[in-house]
Amino acid sequence: MEKPYVRQLKLGPMDNFVYLVGAEGSPEVLVVDPAWDVAAIERAVVEEGKQLVGAFVSHCHKDHTNGLPELLARHDVPVYAQREEVAFSEDLRALAGDALRPVGAGDAIQVGGRSFQALHTPGHTPGSHCLLAGDSLVSGDTLFINGCGRCDLRGGNPEDMYRSLSQVLLKVPDQTRLWPGHDYGQVPVAELGEVRRTNPYFAFPDVASFVQFRMRPRR
Repeated sequence: MEKPYVRQLKLGPMDNFVYLVGAEGSPEVLVVDPAWDVAAIERAVVEEGKQLVGAFVSHCHKDHTNGLPELLARHDVPVYAQREEVAFSEDLRALAGDALRPVGAGDAIQVGGRSFQALHTPGHTPGSHCLLAGDSLVSGDTLFINGCGRCDLRGGNPEDMYRSLSQVLLKVPDQTRLWPGHDYGQVPVAELGEVRRTNPYFAFPDVASFVQFRMRPRR
């Protein structure tokens, strides 16, 4: 599989990961989930000799989107979000405004002459989606190294999460590198095959057992 350019930035009080993602050898990058410290994101773009050409929003929660107004005030770039999320979230529509570019499941986003794919993975929110770029999957709050996104918040659905993990992400090759939306694991990145072997949320044979485990009372 083709190896893209990925720069991981840990920003904010919730251990968020923000990403710069582009084609290897091209100056063009997307910022995935611009939040918390736009100045730090801009410094990373300059340090790496890159050009910001768009933003990709994995889902609408403000810890992943609170930098959008500041970013868009200084950069005239499109903001890619899943159609279901645009319809679901008034806050996202307000933050991104006319820059919003709704995308559907499997749609391609062109960056640096390469096509990156938006994978619709509902469960955490109705329009959560991941960015598949060559051998890298940027997963937002759908999948973490040792866990998956909560399904008890507004718009969450554990049955959808089960299908996203067991059907959509099951088709992504084992050697794909998983880049999660938060630093919640022992490592910041891991191969998806290893994640599927060790992450407890991949261990359930049916949706009922998954839902029972995922929706158990939080301590």
